[in-house]
Amino acid sequence: MEVLQPGTGPVASSTYLTADPGTTLWGRLPGVDDPTVLDLEDGAVLTIDTVSHEGLLPDQGSDPLAYFGAHGVGVEGVLRDAVVLARELTRDPELDGPHVVSRPIGVRGAEPGDLLRVTLLEALPRVPYGVVSNRHGRGALPGEFPQGPRDVSVFTPVDDAGLASMPLADGGPPAVRFPTDPFLGLVGVVPAQGGRLHSVPPGPHGGNIDIRLARVGASIILPVQVPGAGLYVGDPHFAQGDGEVALTALEASLRVTLRVEVLPRARALAEYGDRRVPFVETPEAFVPTGMDPDLDEAVRACVREAIDFLGARYGMAPHLALAYLSAAVDVRVSQVVDRVCGAHAVIPKVHLPDGEPATPRHLASAEVAS
Repeated sequence: MEVLQPGTGPVASSTYLTADPGTTLWGRLPGVDDPTVLDLEDGAVLTIDTVSHEGLLPDQGSDPLAYFGAHGVGVEGVLRDAVVLARELTRDPELDGPHVVSRPIGVRGAEPGDLLRVTLLEALPRVPYGVVSNRHGRGALPGEFPQGPRDVSVFTPVDDAGLASMPLADGGPPAVRFPTDPFLGLVGVVPAQGGRLHSVPPGPHGGNIDIRLARVGASIILPVQVPGAGLYVGDPHFAQGDGEVALTALEASLRVTLRVEVLPRARALAEYGDRRVPFVETPEAFVPTGMDPDLDEAVRACVREAIDFLGARYGMAPHLALAYLSAAVDVRVSQVVDRVCGAHAVIPKVHLPDGEPATPRHLASAEVAS
């Protein structure tokens, strides 16, 4: 797998944003007082180099060359921008989050009340490895894991076929293999309130929503809160399970290409309803979300969002929408580790009036058997 150092390798768009101290923040989301690093026309496509925080953090030595070198990665296999960011950016480990986040990108014509649709067109791994970490007091099982006195970071190689591997025991040979499916865990717009928010908890502005369905071909739809929207991205993932239970997913740097579209208020209402929190759309499904520090409340919020969406787009009565959701729609846990928990509902498009009806599984099975 080719290592995509800054400015090398394929770049799909003529608009290319590298990750350097002038284009990124560490541990905070951009606020209303942050100037944009570039301004785009509605519908523009851009390519962004993102950098994972894993390998940069204090419990890993704050030295990517030394950290990844200890796992057998040569100097040319460590991203130069990661080395520079670890050396030149500052963060307060007690007050700031871990994520490297792009500074805001303006989108001309975006106004509060509109929606911003951000579609992931391409996600290229920049390195052939990633890291999964579990840190004390965090994750789904704080107090139980890590089982020793130290934080745990699992270095995870990825082969040319895109398969990640882990051993069954420390120091053992690769035994567990799983496919990668890259996406951005963190996509957001500048919130209306002043100041830079902590990078970990997601909210109405988006941010660290960690929904693994937001992979290539999918769109994240965000409610614009300030003129120009102020798009930012970060937290690149190679793979994640629903829940993200250790604390992190398989974190690793990506080169992503995005299409950014403004949906004016009237069109936004017709297509998605009055969305006040992030919404995901894949080629196969609509994915309303819910967020709250209490996971039960996050699920309830997600169900309400799904009911509202079905009513706004299809005119479905609320009691019938609830019945349909109960009979045919999966409500999944997005993540339980970001202070604010997330849930999302996966509504198959084939079920809906403008979709192609699906063949019932039992009939399809009968046809195969015959």
